[in-house]
Amino acid sequence: MKIIAVGWNYQSHNAEMAQKELPKVPVVFTMPETSLLKDGKPFFLPNFSNRIEYETELVFHVSRLGKNIAPKFAHRYYDAVTVGIDFTARDIQAEARRAGNPWDISKGFDYSAPIGRFLPLPELPPKADNITFSMSINGTQVQQGNSSDMIFPIDQIIAYVSQFYTLKIGDIIFTGTPAGVGPVKIGDHIEGFIGNTQVLDFFVK
Repeated sequence: MKIIAVGWNYQSHNAEMAQKELPKVPVVFTMPETSLLKDGKPFFLPNFSNRIEYETELVFHVSRLGKNIAPKFAHRYYDAVTVGIDFTARDIQAEARRAGNPWDISKGFDYSAPIGRFLPLPELPPKADNITFSMSINGTQVQQGNSSDMIFPIDQIIAYVSQFYTLKIGDIIFTGTPAGVGPVKIGDHIEGFIGNTQVLDFFVK
């Protein structure tokens, strides 16, 4: 099972992070399976970072084996969606970027990718062009986004990444975060929603 993620996919987040150039193709990275956190289990703040930040994202479940998928057929290759958090060790990432080094460990450390329960999507398109999602900390909404605001929609992401990686059933794709990222602390209660439906619920310890 692969975890594929896309960065810089919402202009609002790019602006808050002072990322001025619009990406010409999806900015893709991967995370190991050990980064997954499921079933509402708590997230324990690691001791190697002084600033762990949340990034709330739509996460799609791959439902078919595919390679070199044409955009017009991409909707056939996912069947469900949830909310996930791409926890980022921002201090480690910033230092790696300054040095021009890879920043994989700032994203892919153990349990850095909590995901909620998946909700089924319709079989026929349009499937993912108007999905509203949000995240709350301690009952206060801190992020909200809509799939229509993606620079690269999920169908385009699937077409692009399938040039390089064979997609398999059970792979998941994180699709980027809108504006509003910020730090978490011990005791925070995190909830993720698709529309008004809660799909993610866990605590930071």
